[in-house]
Amino acid sequence: MPTRVFISFDYDHDAHLKDFLIGQSRNPGSPFNVHDWSIKTASSGWKAEARQKIKASGLVIVICGKHTNTAEGVATELQIAQEEGIQYFLLAGYKEGGNKKPTSALGTDKMYKWTWDNLKRLIDGDR
Repeated sequence: MPTRVFISFDYDHDAHLKDFLIGQSRNPGSPFNVHDWSIKTASSGWKAEARQKIKASGLVIVICGKHTNTAEGVATELQIAQEEGIQYFLLAGYKEGGNKKPTSALGTDKMYKWTWDNLKRLIDGDR
């Protein structure tokens, strides 16, 4: 059964990258599926809603773009994953570089290249 994935991304700058990742989840034989649980409006209860969705997932993929270090929502979602013990990894959004980690990333967190083969390995736990 495919792994249920929560995608954390900078909504203001990298929504198209989330769409690309969702597209890859629809490939035949994909080892993961994504429920588009993006929280589009910041409400007073968005953190509780995000926690609920993250806890319902088996993995969090954090898409790192050029402004992720300033995206407070991404930092919060990653912190929730860490607190809940949900596995996660950081995925480089742009192959030309300039990708930034969220402020809540650990010093030991690696950022991985985004290729289909690499993505499949990472989802299977090769990190």
